[in-house]
Amino acid sequence: MAVKYKHSNTNSMYYCTFTCYNWMNLISNTNSYDLVYNWFNVLKESSIETVAYVIMPNHVHCILYFPDENFELNKILSNGKRFMAYEIINRLEQQGDKDILLILANALTEREKKKGQKHKVFKDSFDAKAIYSDHFFMQKLNYIHNNPVTGRWNLAKDYISYEHSSA
Repeated sequence: MAVKYKHSNTNSMYYCTFTCYNWMNLISNTNSYDLVYNWFNVLKESSIETVAYVIMPNHVHCILYFPDENFELNKILSNGKRFMAYEIINRLEQQGDKDILLILANALTEREKKKGQKHKVFKDSFDAKAIYSDHFFMQKLNYIHNNPVTGRWNLAKDYISYEHSSA
C-alpha cells in the first residue's frame, strides 16, 4: 500500500507536476488544454497564483504560489485532476474512442472500482517540490519553459512560440 505524504503548508511556492496515466497523450488527444486553464482560474479564485506553467500533451508542470498558510496541496491537486479527468472521459466518449476508454477502465485496481471510479486518467501520484531558493525557482522556471522544445517533444520552433506555456 502506498504511503500518503502530506506536503507542508509552511512554504508558499511549489513546483508541481502531474501526468496522464501511462504517459498517454490524453490532454492533446481530447484537446483538453482548456481544462487546465479552467483549473488555474479556479485556483486564482482561491487566491492561489499560477506563477509559471506548461501544458504538455500528457502532463502539466506549474509553479504555484500560496499566499495563505492554510492550504492542502494534496487536496488542491487531487481535486483539480479529478475534475479534469471527468471531462477528459466525456470528451473521449464523445469522440467514440472506445479503445482508449477500455484501456483506462482496465487500469483500475479493485479498490478503485469499489470506490466507484470508472477510469484512470492520471497517475495517482503527483510531484510537488517546495521552492526554497531563487536558484531552484529559476531552475524549475527554465525547465518548464524549455520542456516543449527539448528532448523528443519539438512542439514549437522555440520555447516562446509554444502556445500552452507561460513563457
